[in-house]
Amino acid sequence: MNEIIGEFIEYLIGTKNYSEHTATAYETDIREFIEFYEKFAGGTVGLSDMSRADTICFRAYLADRQRRGLAHKSTARALSSLRGFYKYLAKHHGVKNDAIGLISSPKVPRKLSKAIEPADVANMKTAIMETEGADPWVAARDWALVTLIFGCGLRISEALGLKNSDVRGRPEILRITGKGNKERIVPVLPVVYDTIEKYTAIRPFGAAPDDELFRSVRGLPMSPRMAEKVIEKLRHYLQLPDYVTPHALRHTFATALLAGGADLRSLQELLGHASLSTTQLYTKVNMAEISNIYMHAHPRAHDGDK
Repeated sequence: MNEIIGEFIEYLIGTKNYSEHTATAYETDIREFIEFYEKFAGGTVGLSDMSRADTICFRAYLADRQRRGLAHKSTARALSSLRGFYKYLAKHHGVKNDAIGLISSPKVPRKLSKAIEPADVANMKTAIMETEGADPWVAARDWALVTLIFGCGLRISEALGLKNSDVRGRPEILRITGKGNKERIVPVLPVVYDTIEKYTAIRPFGAAPDDELFRSVRGLPMSPRMAEKVIEKLRHYLQLPDYVTPHALRHTFATALLAGGADLRSLQELLGHASLSTTQLYTKVNMAEISNIYMHAHPRAHDGDK
């Protein structure tokens, strides 16, 4: 089965344009199921055995996950991974299994992140200066990253995927490659470029056109975990709630634009959501609160920081 799983992962990345992170999650889910299936069946599972897994087996697998206290969201993702794997087996290896289609995913409540308080966003710049004062270029980098995510509504991976050539000359729009290798166009506020240029003017390395824009203290491309740690450090320093994350900055961008009159279709395009239903979650946010965020915390109001 190892060869078949490896083949499937290559298919996800090479043909379906899945990110390596997503493909790795699929592989983890599939291998976990096969490990369970072997215990359930009492022997090694081969390709032909995949068609023999019945509803009893799949329901026992779900019960086992529930017994281990795994979240419904995690189990729903695991089932999605298995369905994708079985579709691949049917198409490329003639191995069909109708039972997997009879298993319902656990219902996952759709939660919307909380927006960051206006004062907390404003305080982040001061906190960065106070915590990274010994390394001015690192402080400038962190504030540029925060402003970019907040000002353009980018995912961490999208912000860190930018190269110097993407922002050179201050183009009015950025072409962002998001989930599923899908490209979208995002407008950029002048204040975002101001923070980026302050950072690039003093960084000690990584200035070539094809170099990633954001660099670690060792000169390597900045990783998503490094970016998360930047926000974690600010959150702890300012004693902010746990929901203050990089994604919360993206969420605050979205709720702010909705409060400013953006229609859902436009917001869907800006955020790179595949489904409008995901974007519609933002209509549940208190409009008075997000209007206040937009007027007082969005980078557009920080023109005086140039």
